[in-house]
Amino acid sequence: MRTQVAIIGAGPSGLLLAHLLAAAGIDSVVVERRSQEYVLARIRAGVLESSSVDLLRSAGLGERVAREGIEHRGIYLQWPHERHHLDFVDLTGRSVWIYGQTEVQKDLVAARTAAGQPVEYEVTDTALHDVDTERPYVTFVDAAGRPRRVDADVIVGCDGSFGPSRGAIPALQTWERTYPFAWLGVLAAVPPSTDELIYAWHPDGFALHSMRSAAVSRFYLQVAPDEDLEQWSDQRIWDALAVRLGHGENGWQLAPGPILEKSVLPMRSHVATPMRHHRLFLAGDAAHIVPPTGAKGLNLAIADVALLAPALSALLLEHDDTLVASYSERALQRVWRCTHFSWWMTTMLHRHGDEFDAQLQLAQLRWVTSSDAGGRGLAENYAGLPLEL
Repeated sequence: MRTQVAIIGAGPSGLLLAHLLAAAGIDSVVVERRSQEYVLARIRAGVLESSSVDLLRSAGLGERVAREGIEHRGIYLQWPHERHHLDFVDLTGRSVWIYGQTEVQKDLVAARTAAGQPVEYEVTDTALHDVDTERPYVTFVDAAGRPRRVDADVIVGCDGSFGPSRGAIPALQTWERTYPFAWLGVLAAVPPSTDELIYAWHPDGFALHSMRSAAVSRFYLQVAPDEDLEQWSDQRIWDALAVRLGHGENGWQLAPGPILEKSVLPMRSHVATPMRHHRLFLAGDAAHIVPPTGAKGLNLAIADVALLAPALSALLLEHDDTLVASYSERALQRVWRCTHFSWWMTTMLHRHGDEFDAQLQLAQLRWVTSSDAGGRGLAENYAGLPLEL
């Protein structure tokens, strides 16, 4: 096959990039090692920054977000016997949207299908070749077991931290932080017990009350990285959530319900640089991973694509390499800012040391919720920096 852009990975960053390129008249081929059903079913992020929603709308992908998404003005920060609301709209003029990554993925798949642009799913042995030339190509074995080759002008790796793209960049430099705790994530068929997300510091460990819709709630509990899920019965989960989220305090009630899914999510930060090597570019989890505390993962991937799509358009349509030359540097400015914010939120809210550390965390929470400067700093980062950064 011959195309202008070969995209490895059919998650949100890969399909959004393909969609934006198609709108500019640029052809692409997308290959993915997982099945379409697997990619669609992955339960991941659920919060979209206002700038992410604006981009989806401008790309013709915002109809379901507007109809089914839930707009939130802010979040609650909580510790025992205290709960405070941070209003992002009052502080920064920007809101956030509750709209799961699975829904974003559905919208992107539908758009790709409607445009008659198939995705090669369930491929194996994907390899990148000649990325330091102007004629790179990708080889793989398709779902029917046939060897395939895609010749392209550009290759973009949107294949996550375990895909082949990152390893194709020579002298890649990486930074990583592994946290000494994990999240026990729970999806429950129960209406949310709160109007907006609750981030709770507690002596027993962090807890988060999130949501996916008016009928489905998402919860997280801080646990050990090697936590045995078999030890967490549904009743134990609801009991722990009730304690950490303050069931019964000031009349607030946590409503339990059937648990649909539970899993343990490790917590780590990872940044790989550079995000470009000649005709190979990285986007999304292929270049960076953040702990989910700051709701930055999916939004960072969208921000990468927002920079990369016009850069590739300028290169391929106008033979102007100015934007592609600065892509890695510009993208990494936002990556490191969001990596810091995610680290800051994570270390502020999770029990990870002695009682001295706990008092420092509580002091920081009190400052954020009582100071306009503190609240504005959190709100500015959480609701999202401008995509032009």
